[in-house]
Amino acid sequence: MERKIPNVMGTQHPDNAFKPFFKHREPFIPAGREVDEAFENFSTLGADEYMWDWEGKHADSSVIDRLYTRHYDYFKENPLGRDKFLTFRLPNIWEEKGYSLMQAMTTMLVAEDFAHDLGFEQRPLFEAILPMCQSADQLFEMEEKFAKLAHFKDDEFSQGYKNIDSLQMIPLFESFEAQLNAPEVLKNFVELYQKHFKRELPYVRVFLAGSDSALSNGFINSIIGNKLALTKLAEFSAESGLPVYPIAGTGSTIFRGGLSPYTVDRYLEEFPGLKTATIQSAFRYDFPLEEVVKPAIKKLKAGLQKNDFKPISSEDQDVLYDIAQQTAAEYHDTLDPLIVDMQPVFKAFPKRRDRRQHIGLIGYSRDVDGFDLPRAITFTGALYSMGVPPEVIGTGRVLKKLTPDQFKTLEKHYPNIRADFAQVLKFYSPAAMEVLLAANPAWKAVQDDVKALEELFNLQAGPSNADEERHAELAADLNRIGDTETRALLIERMAKLRRFLG
Repeated sequence: MERKIPNVMGTQHPDNAFKPFFKHREPFIPAGREVDEAFENFSTLGADEYMWDWEGKHADSSVIDRLYTRHYDYFKENPLGRDKFLTFRLPNIWEEKGYSLMQAMTTMLVAEDFAHDLGFEQRPLFEAILPMCQSADQLFEMEEKFAKLAHFKDDEFSQGYKNIDSLQMIPLFESFEAQLNAPEVLKNFVELYQKHFKRELPYVRVFLAGSDSALSNGFINSIIGNKLALTKLAEFSAESGLPVYPIAGTGSTIFRGGLSPYTVDRYLEEFPGLKTATIQSAFRYDFPLEEVVKPAIKKLKAGLQKNDFKPISSEDQDVLYDIAQQTAAEYHDTLDPLIVDMQPVFKAFPKRRDRRQHIGLIGYSRDVDGFDLPRAITFTGALYSMGVPPEVIGTGRVLKKLTPDQFKTLEKHYPNIRADFAQVLKFYSPAAMEVLLAANPAWKAVQDDVKALEELFNLQAGPSNADEERHAELAADLNRIGDTETRALLIERMAKLRRFLG
């Protein structure tokens, strides 16, 4: 049977402002409702795939049991592993404690047994995502651990059915450097895999992050990194003959990739070669359901199925790389003296999911220039709520200094750049910026970025309708007050006005 490559992957990223469309009373989704959420992702939205996150979350190890028990008739018609796909995101044991890794792998093996006993021909779980992947050795070790665990289970706990001992790993490359190095990692992994397992890889799926790369090095660096990674993956696929199916982790806001039900055409134009898109919580819950399913998800599926790579010339790659390095450096210089001002807003940021402790013994932190930053959703939403879209930080002044040829190359490969900043700058609040400047003059660099973008693209920063005016007023209020509970209420109100939490 030929493998169906999923086009639309639902995720548990907690970026929604509104409550889910299924029977639920609030935007927060407890771990106990996530199995229901996964089913709604398949049945109501028509998505192909759902990510089940074991990285820092309280993941339900009975997910397959519950899905098949509660919705047997649906999955008999749409089997997991053939028509619909549940894909585990495993913890990276090189970055955090691997307490849940064996549990996740055992869950995959036991789920296979359960599906077999129910008469399903396909094992429901056979792929897994490795976040923060750095090397082929890491991918190979995960494959080997799974094979050893499968053999141990067969030897010690088999009841007549032997588990399949292969697990297809999906590397998730997060940083700019990691994404550019992806082809080298894949090349080494293919060699290791074939040498050890004595079989060929039929294809590889590769996951490119959008959120964490933007948090680490700024928006322009991140979007250029995605574009360069896609062209390098195209080159690798052409040279090796191995099909490569990229996935992109993108939220609704431009800073985190810019995929909402209203931006499907823009998304497909900006990321040629992608085969799987993530629809995160804001995409699913912050827009009318009839607009999410039709035309958005149907259009997204159709577009991704014919979304071919468009390689970038080596000369243009060099220009884009240079721009990415310049904007990353300016982003760091600009952000560092502002981080202390953001901390109270980070602390007031509302929760949407059950999570384990993220920093310390169990988790890992997002470290930028020695500062422990929150997850990208909190970072993004906090800045929007302060009246300062994070896309502008370290951007305007660099773009304005580019030569005409450099800027022409950037526009050629980022055709929606002006439209993106036109949308972003609607949520810039001049009044909020005045409050920030009064407390910390370092915000002037961001103000200069905004002015440069206005001049460069002939735009007017600031609100353009009543909802955006209200958002700008609330942002100024948030910067004036010191009460955490009031801040949290203002953040919630602004999130609903812009249709994403972060």
